[in-house]
Amino acid sequence: MHYHLVVDKQIFEQFPEYQALIVYVEGIQNFPSTPESEALLRAAEQQCRSILTPSTVLEHPHIAAWRDAYRRFGAKPKKYPSSVEALLMRTVKGDDLPLINGLVDLYNMLSLKYVLPIGGEDWSKLTSDLHLTYARGDEPFQTMQAGHEEVAYPDPGEVIWVDSTGVTCRRWNWRQCRRTRLTEETQNVYFVLDRLAPYPTETLLAAGDELKSYLHRWFPGCTVSTELLKA
Repeated sequence: MHYHLVVDKQIFEQFPEYQALIVYVEGIQNFPSTPESEALLRAAEQQCRSILTPSTVLEHPHIAAWRDAYRRFGAKPKKYPSSVEALLMRTVKGDDLPLINGLVDLYNMLSLKYVLPIGGEDWSKLTSDLHLTYARGDEPFQTMQAGHEEVAYPDPGEVIWVDSTGVTCRRWNWRQCRRTRLTEETQNVYFVLDRLAPYPTETLLAAGDELKSYLHRWFPGCTVSTELLKA
C-alpha cells in the first residue's frame, strides 16, 4: 500500500493559484554526500551569489508570493521564512549550506537554482495519506531543540502537511519533522515542489524534470512517477 499526498480543498479555496508537483520514487538507496553532490550544491550557491543580494531575494516575485501566503495564514514571514527564502538568504550572506546526504544536497541545489521551495521525505515513514490542510493545533510535530528530541504543536489555522501520526512539515514548507527526514537508509522518497503565482508552471515542471534526470542517473533501477496537484 502506497500512500499519496493530497491538498485539501480548503487550501485551494484560499490559494487557488497554488500548485504542488509531487515526485514519488521507489527503489533507491540514498547515500552520504559525495564530491558530485557537493559540487552541484556549491555551483548553485555561487550562481545565486552572482545575481542576488539579501534585498533582491526579498524582491523576487516567488519569494514575495510566499511571504504574502504566510501572512494570509497568520505566520510572520520575517520570523518564519519559507524554505526557499531561508536557503537563499543563508547563501547570499556567504554561508555554505551543510552537506546532509545525496538526496538532500540535490533538492537543496534545485531549490536554489529554480527559486522554488523543494522538500523530500521518506515515503516509507508515512502512516496514511498525507494532507496539506489547516491545523487544529493538537497534531504532534517531532522536532529537535538544543540537541534533544521533543514534540511541538502547530498553531491553529497553520498550513501543515499531516498524516495519521502527526505533522511532517509545519508552515507549509518552513520546517520538516524528524520522523520522515531523508537518511542514508532511505529507499523510497517523495519530493514536493511548491509553486505560487506568478511563478511559471513550465518552470515548476522543468525543475521536476531535472530532478527526475538525476534520480534516473543515480539510481538506474528506480521507479519515478509524478503528479501535479492543483485546484
